[in-house]
Amino acid sequence: MSSVLSGVRTVHFKNTFWRAHAFVLAAAALVIFAVAPARAQEEAAPTVLDEPVVQVNNDVIMLSLLKRENEEFREVLTKQRGMTAEQADAEIAKKQPEIIFNLINEALLVQKGKDTPRLSDEVEADVNREVLSVAQKSGLKTLEELREAMKQEGINLSDVQETLRRQYMKQAVLQREVDSKVYFGLTDQELRQYYDAHRDKFASLTLSEIFLSLAGRSDAEVKARAEQLAAQARGGTDFAALVEKNSEHEGTKKCKGLLADDDCKARWFLVSDLQGSIADAVKGLKAGAVSAPIKTDEGYMILRVNERDDSFKENFVRGVITQERSEKAHDEYLRTLRKEAYIKPADNYKEVVQPLLDKDKGETASKQPAAAPEKKDKNKKQ
Repeated sequence: MSSVLSGVRTVHFKNTFWRAHAFVLAAAALVIFAVAPARAQEEAAPTVLDEPVVQVNNDVIMLSLLKRENEEFREVLTKQRGMTAEQADAEIAKKQPEIIFNLINEALLVQKGKDTPRLSDEVEADVNREVLSVAQKSGLKTLEELREAMKQEGINLSDVQETLRRQYMKQAVLQREVDSKVYFGLTDQELRQYYDAHRDKFASLTLSEIFLSLAGRSDAEVKARAEQLAAQARGGTDFAALVEKNSEHEGTKKCKGLLADDDCKARWFLVSDLQGSIADAVKGLKAGAVSAPIKTDEGYMILRVNERDDSFKENFVRGVITQERSEKAHDEYLRTLRKEAYIKPADNYKEVVQPLLDKDKGETASKQPAAAPEKKDKNKKQ
């Protein structure tokens, strides 16, 4: 993937679900590559009987699911945040009420998704498509080959599919029930007022790139070559011709360097959504101008601004506002689901979960509009 494409948050609402895919793939990678050793250890350990943790409507969150969440969190704490095993265990114990609370939210979203006509079928199709994609990218021709390869690592493909299924369902429900209502509910006046107050956020560009990889070469060598190509492009040499002869990113090279969709249709990028170094390199460039070489983790890129447009674009403005409001809107929606749900912790977990549920119930009650005061009947005797 191009460093520009990987460094931008797409704000058009139609791409919200694909942003969710990126999140889900990261979660799946964690399940596949990080949790495998832990699961192998669990399988070798003495069997522990499963038990209910909390009932959520007609579903029950079981201890086995909580253990899996704890284990995945432990992997994050030790391998990504550098905690010792003892520190990680202490953090997990501290966060246990929140972890269970998140599982309650997940259960409610999944239940809502299952009750939504056709959504389960759509999610299942996405799960199958993603699993097939993983198999193909791994050089495996069939799901059975993928299943066997994962089995060799001590991983059950069905567990991974279930993780994907639940994540996809949660994101799909939030998109349909919350994000879409925010996105399409914005009035023309709101859009214009926001745009006028935040014009700097909406400078947008189409870009082409020449990319040079660091693989097998020194940084100094690649940087020097990038500077030569940038000078040639600025001197009038056809950028597409330079791409054809020099660029090492096949994904954009097929479109003559254009950062585009699969059909080579140019994509528009908000400058404010590009990675810092990329945004700094292009934000002051006019259409037709070429940037200086930009260092990335994989190599150096040279960008050409093909088109620049600072005008009002409704979809961009809708997307940015939706993104800003989504977290609060998600919280309010989940609060409504919890209010309407039957949630009962098992006796062994009541001490852990109930205080957070009581706090949530109190906050929900405080957000309810106060009842209008009863009007006094002037004719009524006191």
